[in-house]
Amino acid sequence: MDWRQYIHSDPEILVGKPVVKGTRLAVDFIIGLFAEGWKEGQVLENYPTLTPDALQAVFAFAAECMREEALYTEHIWLRKA
Repeated sequence: MDWRQYIHSDPEILVGKPVVKGTRLAVDFIIGLFAEGWKEGQVLENYPTLTPDALQAVFAFAAECMREEALYTEHIWLRKA
C-alpha cells in the first residue's frame, strides 16, 4: 500500500501533523482510537470521510515510521506502571 496517496502533511493543517488527505483527522488521533478499543466499523461510522483504504494507509504510514525511527526506549516493555 502506498500511504502517500492518503496521508499528507501541510503546515496550514494541524500545524503540519500527518493527516488523512481531505480531512483534519490526524494519523495519531486515528491510531489512538484503535488503542482505546474502537473497531474499524466504529471508526468508519463515526468518521464517514474515512475509507477502509485510508485506514489501511494510516497503519502503513505508522509502520513505516516505526521502521525508520527509534521511537522506543530499550526495555520499555519491562517497566511496570
